[in-house]
Amino acid sequence: MTCNETDGFRTEAAALIARIDARLAVLVPRALPGQTGLDLAIRESVLAPGKRLRPMMAALTAGDLGGDEDVAVDAGCAVEMVHAASLILDDLPCMDDATMRRGRPAAHVTHGEDVAVLSAIAILSGAYEMLARVEGLSPAARLEAVTVLTRAVGVEGLVGGQFADLRGGRAERPLHEIAATNGRKTGALFLAAVETGAIAAGAGETTRAHLRGFATELGHAFQLLDDLLDGGPSAATIGKDVNKDAGKSTIVSMLGRASVEHRIERHVEAAHGELTSVFGASSRLHRLTDAIVALPGRPVADTTCDETRFREPEAGAR
Repeated sequence: MTCNETDGFRTEAAALIARIDARLAVLVPRALPGQTGLDLAIRESVLAPGKRLRPMMAALTAGDLGGDEDVAVDAGCAVEMVHAASLILDDLPCMDDATMRRGRPAAHVTHGEDVAVLSAIAILSGAYEMLARVEGLSPAARLEAVTVLTRAVGVEGLVGGQFADLRGGRAERPLHEIAATNGRKTGALFLAAVETGAIAAGAGETTRAHLRGFATELGHAFQLLDDLLDGGPSAATIGKDVNKDAGKSTIVSMLGRASVEHRIERHVEAAHGELTSVFGASSRLHRLTDAIVALPGRPVADTTCDETRFREPEAGAR
């Protein structure tokens, strides 16, 4: 990308994030009157500052396919809610035992474990309800979107990936098992995001297959980048606890940082290839991929451009 293209996309992305934040503020589940503590935990978790990558992917997928971006924004907000709920659960002492998320104390630290669990359940159920009622989708499309999101959360997605990581993460594992776990933990919601965007646009199966390939490759790259960042020196850099992977069998611990950086490059190249099969050499999803998956120390665009990274404070699904 040229400097002008980078700046133009950054401006467009900021406007899209503002739209997403506005919709999340409207769509976030609300607790019953008088249950202020639960309501606050829900709203803080969903509306905590972030780059809103998953709803952005849904909206850009629909828009690049000629569909209605507003419909896809709402569908993507459901995916974002699931992501927010997964972060609450991941951080619990019985899971990853983390104390910081998105630059703030984790939900269980601020509100207690009981309220944190209840807020995660409320956010999950609210996401499904909202997706089942998205205006602009046919009843059949709503059902398909709910099915996609359900699969992303369940044993084939986040739940299966988290179980594998918790129970097998500290044992020696072959690379393909670690990669499969990464795909479920991070790639599952990327898949759900592009699938819901494609559903909103009425895309055919061939297009959707390429988009699933794109999301899978990007998910692998994103999780590997998250693993690299976990070994960094400061939680303030990424907005969450670091060194949570110490003692675990990760691809970084097995291959080393240099090899992992090369693997990230290969995944990104493959992701671009899948997008090119659908959109040609240039699309906003191409630009989003370049902007969010940048190796530490590598500029996103030309060296004469501002090298500020476009990356979520909590890189990856963890």
